[in-house]
Amino acid sequence: MPVKIKTKKHQQCLLFIKDVVMNTYQQKWIETLAHANLQNWVIKPQGDDIFVELPHVTDLKLIRDNLPETIGLMALDIVVPKRRLKFIFHNGYEQFEYLLNPAA
Repeated sequence: MPVKIKTKKHQQCLLFIKDVVMNTYQQKWIETLAHANLQNWVIKPQGDDIFVELPHVTDLKLIRDNLPETIGLMALDIVVPKRRLKFIFHNGYEQFEYLLNPAA
C-alpha cells in the first residue's frame, strides 16, 4: 500500500521500511510513528523490534510513564492482526524497552 510522503524525515524512515523485510504489524507501527511528527526521533526496524533513537535531552522517565496510554491510543489506527512487538527507546545515554502484546 503506497504511503504519501510529506517530509524528508518521513521519506528517510520509509526508506528503512523498503530496505528491510518486516512483518506487517511492525511496518504499520513504523509508518504510524513516522507520521506522528516526533521531532528528531529516528525510528527504524531492528530485527522483529522497533528501535527509537531520541534526542539526548529527552527525559526517558517521562516517555516511559506516558507510553502505555500513548501506544494504546495509537494502536487504534492499526487494523492488521496484532503480534508481539518490542519497542527499544534510547536517548544516547540510557534506554528502556516496552513490550506490546506479550502473549501474541
